[in-house]
Amino acid sequence: MTPVSAFQSDDQSGIIAEAQPKRRRNGRKSMSRRSGQNGVVVIAGNWYRVRWRMDVEGQEKRINMSEKVAPVVFDKNGEPKPPSTEVERKAREIVEKSGANSEQRFNRVVLGEVSFRDQAKIYVRWATTRYREPIKNSSSVEAALNKWILPAIGDLSLGNVHNITVKPLVTRMKKSLSARTVNKYVEYIEQIVASLKDGRTGEPIHPRKWDAREMDLPVVKSKEQRRPTLKLTAVNTLVLGSEGDEQALYVLLAATGMRISEALALETKHFLNDCRTIQVCQQVDREHPRIVRYLKTDAGFREVDLVLGGRRVPPIIHCAQGQTAFCDPEWHSLLAQQSSATLADTTSRSDGNR
Repeated sequence: MTPVSAFQSDDQSGIIAEAQPKRRRNGRKSMSRRSGQNGVVVIAGNWYRVRWRMDVEGQEKRINMSEKVAPVVFDKNGEPKPPSTEVERKAREIVEKSGANSEQRFNRVVLGEVSFRDQAKIYVRWATTRYREPIKNSSSVEAALNKWILPAIGDLSLGNVHNITVKPLVTRMKKSLSARTVNKYVEYIEQIVASLKDGRTGEPIHPRKWDAREMDLPVVKSKEQRRPTLKLTAVNTLVLGSEGDEQALYVLLAATGMRISEALALETKHFLNDCRTIQVCQQVDREHPRIVRYLKTDAGFREVDLVLGGRRVPPIIHCAQGQTAFCDPEWHSLLAQQSSATLADTTSRSDGNR
């Protein structure tokens, strides 16, 4: 018995190609898949015309465009001559002028180019919720955006944010902010511009080569950076002019160099080694009255040895509810009797009661 073919051959009616659905490209349009248009020169009536295709906002398919280039030249037999090199050059210029090969126009019309302000909102939301190294506290980023960056370049399209358009903002910031702060704010701008990605490749739609010299960014000199610290007399004044838990808190900050947000988040379980060691692993949120399980930097997780005047220091314990559990009365008396020399030693590690 002759085997029956499961499919008909292509030269018969009802071929497979007719039954297959039309293939569609995966993902959205991408300028990187286009080689660029030169246009096709045709003869229509007494004119050489160039035809090309253009993207239209809000429409998937491109539309056909046509424009006159030059009058047709006829040979001695009255037949139109093929377009000359000059006609083809003019045709290419018309296509280029239309923006058919322009990446900026493509991004605006096809991808719906967003303003820097809108992309900044998207970036902050993404940066605080991403799985890989999320921003734990976006308040400093939002403050920089609202006070300095958005009023200057917020209304620009993302494609127009580059070295030249950012330079005037840098000039204004240098008059009021430190060199490190200016550089940090420019880093925010760079990250926001790079956050708009091509859906197919995951690469930035607006790749930039940021140039510190072109923007005239200030050079960060570590020796000139402001590092405020309290002097001995200021610490003495704070300690001797206070009492109770407040006094104990001042000495604890001066003796350990802890940030105020870290000290206020201490709990009983953080006092180790018979209360001679403090484990620093959490802090009070800057914006909300709550304790968060992270510090300003990853390097902030540490253990601090605590000895004052040769004696162990009883702890001030701050519960998760923000209430002070106790402070040893004996330590209050000890603190009040501390000499300036002793306090001088404890303030050597002070970080300005950050």
